[in-house]
Amino acid sequence: MRGFLGKGPKHVARFDHFLVRAVSRQPHGEHDDLFRRLSAAATKGKLWFGIAGIMASVPGKPRRAALHGLLALGVASGVTNVIFKTALPRTRPLPEHLPVFRFVHPQPVSSSMPSGHSASAVAFAVGAGMVSPVLGAVLAPIAAGVAYSRVHTGAHWPSDVVFGSALGAGAALLTRTWWPAKPPEPKPRRTAADAPAIPDGEGLSIAVNVLGGSYSPETGELLKDVFPKAHIHEIAEGEDVAAEIEAAASRSGTVALGVWGGDGTVGTAAAIAVAHSLPLLVLPGGTLNHFARDLGTSSIDDALDAVTNGHAAYVDFGHVAVHRGLPESPETSEIAMLNTASVGVYPNLVRRRERLQPAMGKPLASLVASLRTFGVNSPTTLTVNGVKHKLWILYLGRGRYYPSDHAPLRRPVLDDGVFDLRMITADEPFARARLLWAVITGTVAASKVTHLTEATTVTIEAIGEPLVLAVDGEPKPGVRSAVFTVKRRELRVYCALPDDPGS
Repeated sequence: MRGFLGKGPKHVARFDHFLVRAVSRQPHGEHDDLFRRLSAAATKGKLWFGIAGIMASVPGKPRRAALHGLLALGVASGVTNVIFKTALPRTRPLPEHLPVFRFVHPQPVSSSMPSGHSASAVAFAVGAGMVSPVLGAVLAPIAAGVAYSRVHTGAHWPSDVVFGSALGAGAALLTRTWWPAKPPEPKPRRTAADAPAIPDGEGLSIAVNVLGGSYSPETGELLKDVFPKAHIHEIAEGEDVAAEIEAAASRSGTVALGVWGGDGTVGTAAAIAVAHSLPLLVLPGGTLNHFARDLGTSSIDDALDAVTNGHAAYVDFGHVAVHRGLPESPETSEIAMLNTASVGVYPNLVRRRERLQPAMGKPLASLVASLRTFGVNSPTTLTVNGVKHKLWILYLGRGRYYPSDHAPLRRPVLDDGVFDLRMITADEPFARARLLWAVITGTVAASKVTHLTEATTVTIEAIGEPLVLAVDGEPKPGVRSAVFTVKRRELRVYCALPDDPGS
């Protein structure tokens, strides 16, 4: 007792002894075995590693929560054991303070202040709860039980547990700056637009790129059955896709333009639909159908329902002015952008992820593809809005994508008027090591090598060799510079409207 009273304020010591006496007066029972076993299970983090393993077996939030909890636990354990137990030596409770049947044996020999068990327990529970509040609520009573068990078994004074718990919560909050809580993803929202209802296809001209995705003669027959009065024009191999879509849009009596093909074909059709003030019907005929997926028309039935009922929404699209050739004699072309554009290794990353995804699932495939891509590729040097960067990825989304990391997947709003600009740079010291660590820990969005901004205009310029610019999955080699601008709500597209379609 003397060793304890010599450490810290006497009123803390009196309060500690008061609480320990209250614990000692509890009758002997099964709860003694429970707290002894709970305390032992949490030694060296065994309990939390086991729980994390179970959580990590479930993709999504549980897996991220497990990783975040372990990261917080690691910080809390290191700070507690390396710093504070050395800086604050304190005698642990003595055998006379608790009944012999309750007192832990053998008692730890390190400093009593602070409680490492409590720090780790609270760090894991709070860290996991930042990612998944439901899991945090489930873990909270377990963490509280571990913290209390250290007093119940005589391993710590109550103030040790309080201080250790505070350190654990602080460690979890600290890691939040490395791994910030992801912003909530908004529900899909559409701004309703006027468009004619076309129940049988009369007045609908459909341009079909037979090379764009999964088109077959059976598909052609299906389109004729679904839209018996529509004009269906197949674009054969070797024909000018833009010219053929223009011809379909210019056809007499056309009140809406339909398109079957990949995202590149759909982008061309979108620009032509805007030029002719026609609503666009996107039929999901491409390999990936990113734009159709975001619209909510992932099947012909979805498209048929929308066009039959005249349900349409305003959509932004990007305009890209691409400059090739020599500076003294540039060649300029204009491209419509519906989804994304990128420079650097992003196309390689996506291809690797999609190849691995069937066998591994999306989260693990993203991790493996990222480690492989960033481990073997070299950064590209260019300027972005006049600022020079070395970067692995420049990703430009037409609209805000979610989640906010290097593998964005969903775009719930299609008319927010912005570009989602994401850069993973190699400008910082030890950039590759930083990046690989962020990929492994799932903290890419918070890493110093990641830059997340929004813009309505973006300019990129090559330094040295020309760039390969990918727009909606179509590579554009030999690019010297490109200027991206947003065309706000200039496109009307048939699609299902959510319950709250917007204004």
